[in-house]
Amino acid sequence: MKILLVGSGGREHAIAWKISQSPLLSELYIAPGNGGTANIGENIPIEDNDIDGLVSFAKKETIDLVIVGPEAPLSEGLVDQLNSSNILSFGPTQKAAQLESSKSFAKSLMMDNEVPTARYEISHNKDSASESIKRFSFPVVIKADGLAAGKGVYICQTLEESEDALNEIFTQNKFGESGNTVVIEEFLVGKEISVFAFTDGDKVAPLVTACDYKRIGDNDQGPNTGGMGAYTPTPIWNKHLESEIQTKVVDKVIQVMKKSYGGYVGVLFVGIIVTDKGPKVLEFNCRLGDPETQVILPLLKSDLLDLVYKCSKGELNPEEVMWSDEACVTVVLTSGGYPNNYDVGYDILGTDTITDESILFHAGTKQSSDGTLLTNGGRVLSVSTVAQSVWEAREASYRNIAGVTFEKKYHRTDIGRDVESQTQQKTQDTDK
Repeated sequence: MKILLVGSGGREHAIAWKISQSPLLSELYIAPGNGGTANIGENIPIEDNDIDGLVSFAKKETIDLVIVGPEAPLSEGLVDQLNSSNILSFGPTQKAAQLESSKSFAKSLMMDNEVPTARYEISHNKDSASESIKRFSFPVVIKADGLAAGKGVYICQTLEESEDALNEIFTQNKFGESGNTVVIEEFLVGKEISVFAFTDGDKVAPLVTACDYKRIGDNDQGPNTGGMGAYTPTPIWNKHLESEIQTKVVDKVIQVMKKSYGGYVGVLFVGIIVTDKGPKVLEFNCRLGDPETQVILPLLKSDLLDLVYKCSKGELNPEEVMWSDEACVTVVLTSGGYPNNYDVGYDILGTDTITDESILFHAGTKQSSDGTLLTNGGRVLSVSTVAQSVWEAREASYRNIAGVTFEKKYHRTDIGRDVESQTQQKTQDTDK
């Protein structure tokens, strides 16, 4: 099969790495790709938001399947254009992708269909939002309605902080059109997990989970990022919780999409917070997460290309999808200054020091004309390790990142460190 993979991040490198193991693969193109994907397939100089360019390339090369990695081309209707050209694709349509591209749409859908989530109000201007906030207790959550690269969420402890957030969104126009509407939510207390479901629009593969670290600094300090690391499995995950999320959230949403929005094909990513009143949805994403992909795909025992192809054809057999019961941890290396201002173009050295126990995934990298590997983004690399426990995987990942160097390299030091206490608590709860 000739495959076009759309995207340029660590998620796309992990997808490319996994599908390259499939005997079904004949040719792999990545648009635009990065310095790591260049070693797996052929990078194509077409940006992921160039919908016409991507469709034209797929036609010209008679691509058998287009796999869409990031959210932006989904929200801009790439899958719709591919469908119109009779090109098979893996990812939801523009209408279905509103689950991610519009938080107000997602909230309304959840409320209309009794999907558990936080109490909320929607506001379209600063004055209205300020009035809404008065009806909530602090802390309060403020979310830009549209896509914001994982950075459009504010957790405000005081009225002053909430006003600062509204100024950034409405007055400074920090998120452009994505901030024309905001969602005000009650703050929920609990453990956050990421839940992923592969679906063909009707059937759903067994759920898989991970935990990511969104803030830039250790102990979850500082601003939100696209993600600084992740691990799986999550200590709180069990059959009861899986069944509850499957029934009350995933199956319900997929069927609503089938009935009212033309169906949903691809990966449904559910951000869940497990509260003392049960699991509640924080948000939906319409694709694999980054960096969660870098920990779940190394544990997929099944053929990823076969899986996404069958989903795209409406022929998913959930019983064929198998996951390892091992653990995996990934640690993200970033450019100094990320997620704010940072410089790129620095030489990356030491990638050859990564041992066979770990996997190096590229994100913000590129190869110069002479083959030198350079930094080319905020999140530069991630190192993933599979082991028998999160702690073993964590130790190996940190061991391996030590040899990789570039100017102003930064990473968190606490990825996976909180797992031991969670595991102990889970054991205590089980004993009761």
